[in-house]
Amino acid sequence: MAPARRRWLLRGNCRQRGFSLLELLVTLIVVVLITSLVTLNVGSGGRGIQLEAQLRNLEDVAIYALDEAQMLGVDYGLVLYKLNRDGEQLYGYSWRERRPEGWRVPESGKDIFAPGELAQDLELRLELEGVPVADLELGSSDDEATPQVILYASGETIAGAIEVQRRGSGELLWRLEWDLLGRFSLLLRGEPEEDS
Repeated sequence: MAPARRRWLLRGNCRQRGFSLLELLVTLIVVVLITSLVTLNVGSGGRGIQLEAQLRNLEDVAIYALDEAQMLGVDYGLVLYKLNRDGEQLYGYSWRERRPEGWRVPESGKDIFAPGELAQDLELRLELEGVPVADLELGSSDDEATPQVILYASGETIAGAIEVQRRGSGELLWRLEWDLLGRFSLLLRGEPEEDS
């Protein structure tokens, strides 16, 4: 190093400059604003993601129930029902197992066969093959309710579909459909996914 430069460094003439308090505050405000905007955007799409996860779980549990029915030789069923909460009507679902005394909540797998409820702005529409839509009534949530969708121990079920629609507008959001052999598929807006 050159002697002049070393003397300059030793004298302390090199100034180290940090950030001022004002610069730090402005940076912090910008970070907070960006974070809140991102949170608002993610939060508004969160309900759609939550609904998709709930319906995918319903599909997975139905597949599991059909496998269990075949292995154990016991029929399982899905009960769809309406209920009132705080003056608002909403839709729910729960699982049943056929026993000698009738349909009951499954004794095993309580976490897997947990009941669920949809948001208040959603409606369910059930279709079953060979049953007119007008004749389909949603059941009750009591423990002995008879399921509308039955997954038989033979590995079969009545083909059908559950449509999730937006209340008021009737906009179709999701369609969970299945065939006679219990092959389930979840379709966004009722349309099959395009293969790329």
